[in-house]
Amino acid sequence: MADRLENYYANVVDSVGDGVIVLDNTGAVTLVNPAAEELAGVSRRQALGHLFSEIFKDDHALNELVAKTVSTGMSVSDHENIVLKRGSRITPVGTSTSPLLSSSGERIGTIVLLRDLTNVRELESAVRQADRLSSLGALAAGLAHEIKNPLGGIKGAAQLLEMEFPDNEDLREYVRVMLKEVQRVNVIVEELLGLASPGRLKLGKVNLHRVLSDIVLLQKNACEGKEVYLQQYFDPSIPPILADEALLTQLFLNLIKNAMEAVGTGGVVKVTSRVLADYALTQKGERRARMVAIDISDNGPGIPEDVLENMFTPFFTTKSQGTGLGLAICQKIVSEHRGMIRVDSNPSRGTVFTVMLPLVQ
Repeated sequence: MADRLENYYANVVDSVGDGVIVLDNTGAVTLVNPAAEELAGVSRRQALGHLFSEIFKDDHALNELVAKTVSTGMSVSDHENIVLKRGSRITPVGTSTSPLLSSSGERIGTIVLLRDLTNVRELESAVRQADRLSSLGALAAGLAHEIKNPLGGIKGAAQLLEMEFPDNEDLREYVRVMLKEVQRVNVIVEELLGLASPGRLKLGKVNLHRVLSDIVLLQKNACEGKEVYLQQYFDPSIPPILADEALLTQLFLNLIKNAMEAVGTGGVVKVTSRVLADYALTQKGERRARMVAIDISDNGPGIPEDVLENMFTPFFTTKSQGTGLGLAICQKIVSEHRGMIRVDSNPSRGTVFTVMLPLVQ
């Protein structure tokens, strides 16, 4: 019976999603669950019997937290300042340390709990970016309205002027240039208004895979002459979701076109769908909803760090003919659907844009 109970408790600890590490009174590790192995980048065999301070020798803040519990016997937590560095991987962790007591109240060790905060930090970053975009959008709306009226006057005057020079081709060409540039400014103003205007979603059942397949088919035809390989890998279990089909088409068309432009001849663009196990949406008054992720990846040269930091900022662009509003509008569409968009890029493997949307039916 005792063995069965011990195995039961061991299974419980091993199944916990947070990292659990137990130390004895000498600071040696006596227990490590799989989640802690993953976070620490160390196997149970390597950790058991070794000093915690040696395993985490480069993580000074974490060691200080453990030392504080050892010296005072108090439970301590820090969810802001502790970061684990394992090679090129940096993981923010929320940490709690507490004394391990025997049934008689004697202190027999220390318990360290580690929670991976990567997803939390990404959510916080997305909220900050959405707030900044909202402020910029309000400013842009006012500016766009002020520009639109005089722009209409300039266009009308240019059209009248064109009619005054029926026989003078040189002067008519100047007027055509004016009209073309006015139209270009008008497109930017319309995009600004689209970015700033409140969302009016036309919700319906949207088959994500049909939307994506149609875009991929169109883009395959559009890239004739440039050999780009478009591949799609869809999870057939994903049902239709409640969304605005026109806006999602605009969103994914923009992202797939960007990926195709990023790769050279012989490049590969992959469109993948999957259900996320570690994200869920909980809205007040609604049931908990899982999320679906659409990954658009390319094997292009990657995106420089300084560009990554600003790529969702309106008017920031690296394209000679770009307005710098495309990705800002993409982010707005995702935000209106209560989702998230993130980007991961590396010169050695290319770029992945991930759109996460609630799996709401």
